[in-house]
Amino acid sequence: MRSRTAELTALRATAALRPWLLPRPYSTAAAVRDTHAQSSPQLSISYGPTSTLPFLTTTIPEHFASIVERYPSKPAIIARAPVGAPGVADIAPPRETVYTFSELDRVSDQLARGLASSAGNVKKGDRVAVSLGNGPEFAALTYALYKLGAVLVPLNPAFTAAQVASALQHLGVETLIMGAVTDLPYKPGRGRSNLGLMATLVGGEDQLATQTAGNIQSKEVPSLRRIVVVDNTADHPAVAGAGDFANPEGRLKAFTPFSAITGGVDILKADQVAALEKIPVSISERLKPSDTINIQFTSGTTSQPKAAMLSHTAILNNGFFIGQQMNLTSKDLIVCPPPLFHCFGCVLGYMATATSGAAILFPSPAFDPVASLQMAADHHATGLYGVATMFVAMLELLEHEHEVPKAIRVLSAERAAALPTHLRTGIAAGSSVPESLMRRLFDTLGLRDLVICYGMTETAPVSCMTTPDDPFEKRTSTVGRVMPYTGVKIVNPEDHSRIVPRGEPGELVASGYLVMEGYYGDPKKTDEVLKVDPVTKERWMHSGDEAVMDESGYVAVTGRIKDLIIRGGENIHPLEIENCLFQHPLIAEVSVVGVPDARHGEAVGAFIVPHGNVRVSEGIVIEDGERTVQQLSEGESCNADEVLNPDSVQNWVREHLSPHLVPKHVFWTSGYPKTASGKIQKFKLRDTAKELLAAQAEGEKKS
Repeated sequence: MRSRTAELTALRATAALRPWLLPRPYSTAAAVRDTHAQSSPQLSISYGPTSTLPFLTTTIPEHFASIVERYPSKPAIIARAPVGAPGVADIAPPRETVYTFSELDRVSDQLARGLASSAGNVKKGDRVAVSLGNGPEFAALTYALYKLGAVLVPLNPAFTAAQVASALQHLGVETLIMGAVTDLPYKPGRGRSNLGLMATLVGGEDQLATQTAGNIQSKEVPSLRRIVVVDNTADHPAVAGAGDFANPEGRLKAFTPFSAITGGVDILKADQVAALEKIPVSISERLKPSDTINIQFTSGTTSQPKAAMLSHTAILNNGFFIGQQMNLTSKDLIVCPPPLFHCFGCVLGYMATATSGAAILFPSPAFDPVASLQMAADHHATGLYGVATMFVAMLELLEHEHEVPKAIRVLSAERAAALPTHLRTGIAAGSSVPESLMRRLFDTLGLRDLVICYGMTETAPVSCMTTPDDPFEKRTSTVGRVMPYTGVKIVNPEDHSRIVPRGEPGELVASGYLVMEGYYGDPKKTDEVLKVDPVTKERWMHSGDEAVMDESGYVAVTGRIKDLIIRGGENIHPLEIENCLFQHPLIAEVSVVGVPDARHGEAVGAFIVPHGNVRVSEGIVIEDGERTVQQLSEGESCNADEVLNPDSVQNWVREHLSPHLVPKHVFWTSGYPKTASGKIQKFKLRDTAKELLAAQAEGEKKS
């Protein structure tokens, strides 16, 4: 094995050629040639190319101005309001807002001036929290805040009052912009009134009429001064409490209406957008590419999200490289269901399309598989984004339409069949995509150029990515190779100074321009995950993911290190079992976790979502109150190919994998606890398994 001394010598020799990997400044003057050759063929370390794509050294607003100049009349965003009730086949599309790049530029200017006025009082460096679904307001606010040099703090609209208060307190936020109603995934037209949440933030409902807009004094959140309310109640007439936002007698004096920062106009109307003048935004001091411009809370596959600080340089270049490696052009129309408050939506989606001159299409404020398919069909979209669970939901609608209630069929057979004729590309991220799912996406949706992106919030977010030209095997079994101007390596989890040989598993770490500045207000947690190489001074972000790098530099992520199941001393990778079960014809989704076991320490537990027409017998059924798992009634006969039971699941794994990988416990469920980006929260599944098995054991004792 190569010695650490030899390794350090090689790194010293190449460090001078990789200035983008240094913390500051982001200079690329010396980075003039492809550095794949500098990657070690023996060790699991690889650096991305530096000659195939330029490195952008401007701020986001400066680059956006160049795109506006090139594509002024091209559509930049197309956003739809939520459907008030599930539709029927080939219904007319819901209300839609379209901004060209020129219009988006003018609208964001208008909002920036409004935010900087006495109504908002926002200046460079201020942290402004935005809690909205995907829509024109969020899209325009993003550029408005970037133009001011304010820090965008996107919040999950589904956060509770306690979660919002905690985030605002931690970041010292003075301005919160929030929708009157929060849209909920999979529940079009329904939602949650936020009046109670906002009242909690200002100190109770009795304070709503006594507090002054723009000068809120709250014990709950001492920094908070204003709550700007986007009144979207007209899109949610059936939501309980939505009408409470009507304020004929000044009952809600504590709130600042969104119209106060738009200049009193409804900027969503096309005629008013067309009438807006292009007036440059005035800021107190010059923006710098290294400025923190976005603070993202980590998505929460663990129970403790943290606030990652990301710069213009990180977000702009990451989005640009993603779009270029996907071959996006100004002719593309990309349907983006993933949320804007997450890196998937705002970087892989919004920044990748904006830097390419492509249009981004928001089918609904929160994920709705029906709306996503309908928008792709209506606009003859060329691309579609999603995490695995989103794609599965869309495929279920198309592939099992005869079992779907007519109320949610929005595509005729002809329109569904036409999808593969215009859909070409897309991104799957958030979790791995098994080969069986990838083939379904190719065949049913036509996503032949679909790419896989891997990363984390702390790396802005993508560090590895496949390309449309990669072999099919690599596009389904790996997350691709390292991104341009980026370094990745795989280290021994117990000794981070040791880079493991290629082909051996270890912890994946990344370095480069894309690495966060740190966690806001939390140097201790920052130091736990962000390590500086003493020789090269590179800042390496530790992912907590186990991965393997092959001889060609392709990286396969085998799972979270903490998710590894250790059964009798053997390491079991849940992903291997999940990929196997995903190919079972009766299984729609599966998630595998380790559960306590008296004999082996841990045992394999499989949480399975059956296809819509499939019944289950035996095993433990978990209900979530919304969707149900169909159970086989006692004495009822049914075809064997329409029924799942624990034995059939275990036999399937036994036939395809080693015996020790066979799940000991099988749980039937209609869905999983997920993060906002669609990642399954396995720690919650483990807790559920422990509770259910303990209750089962207690019941057996009593009987």
